[in-house]
Amino acid sequence: MSDDYDSLTQEEREARDKADREREATEQAALPYKWRQELGDVDVTVPVPKGTRGRDLVVVIQKKNFSIGLKGKEKILEGELCKEIKVEESTWTLEDQQTVFVHLEKLNKQQWWENVLTHHPKIDTRKIQPDNSKLSDLDGETRGLVEKMMFDNQQRSLGKPTSDELKKMEALKKFQAAHPELDFSKAKIS
Repeated sequence: MSDDYDSLTQEEREARDKADREREATEQAALPYKWRQELGDVDVTVPVPKGTRGRDLVVVIQKKNFSIGLKGKEKILEGELCKEIKVEESTWTLEDQQTVFVHLEKLNKQQWWENVLTHHPKIDTRKIQPDNSKLSDLDGETRGLVEKMMFDNQQRSLGKPTSDELKKMEALKKFQAAHPELDFSKAKIS
């Protein structure tokens, strides 16, 4: 994406986005496989000749490299993965003797991939619109942070104090209770 994007009108942006999506779709359709991703994994489907059996295939899944081919023939795809994967959690299966389904578990589960293999055309990851995730899908720390942000947004919309402001008020009440000899009537609390 070039730097002039911000200076375009809304119509020009929409036209460029549409052209970019069409170009990406054409480039991706020309690949010898189809792929989709979630934040945590990538699924690749590779068509193979009908009647292919598992023992006819040579599938190599490594931390940073990936290849699929038929024994004694040129590889269908081969190259360096754009990001590292967890090899022990990645799998492949042959479906209906005509499609190899490969599940790659991302090492970094917080990053979108621009492509599967580094030498293949890239997609614009800034335009990815992920499915809405459920709070239960998040790890404990992230979930707590999201719940706090949701609570604070709700409190602000109601004109009430946020969780941080509530903590400060509680600390001040404890301090006042512990020091009744101090006069807080003219104090400005910020």
